[in-house]
Amino acid sequence: MPVTPAIIPVLRYADAPAAIAFLCAAFGFTRHAVYADPDDPNRIAHAQLIKDGHMIILSSAVPTPFSEAVRMRTPTQAGAVTQSIYVVLDDVDGHAATARSAGAEIVLPPEDQSYGGRSYSARDSEGNVWTFGSYDPSADAG
Repeated sequence: MPVTPAIIPVLRYADAPAAIAFLCAAFGFTRHAVYADPDDPNRIAHAQLIKDGHMIILSSAVPTPFSEAVRMRTPTQAGAVTQSIYVVLDDVDGHAATARSAGAEIVLPPEDQSYGGRSYSARDSEGNVWTFGSYDPSADAG
């Protein structure tokens, strides 16, 4: 069976159910699939959220063979943010207003960028940093 190549960010949250609710309310994601941990229904074993046809995957931050092998940590566990996600969208200012009203911490307000487009950055409910902008770096990538 052929696959469609994709790069999909994977995130871990101490309170994954709350993070799913936050990401949907503040950043406009929708639930595609959410699977509870069979041993603890308050934990998420695997969740897929979609925004404008693009996916992220997340789970509860519990030890797994993979997370232990690569020493995967949440921002709180790491004591810092170690990566950021960039999301391309049209209405940067409207999106920022929705995120703010849903409780997102706006780290950098919407502003025009010297390389083109407009963007803003926000922290989600557990400290991950997201940047939303109208500049599409893949438009010229061919």
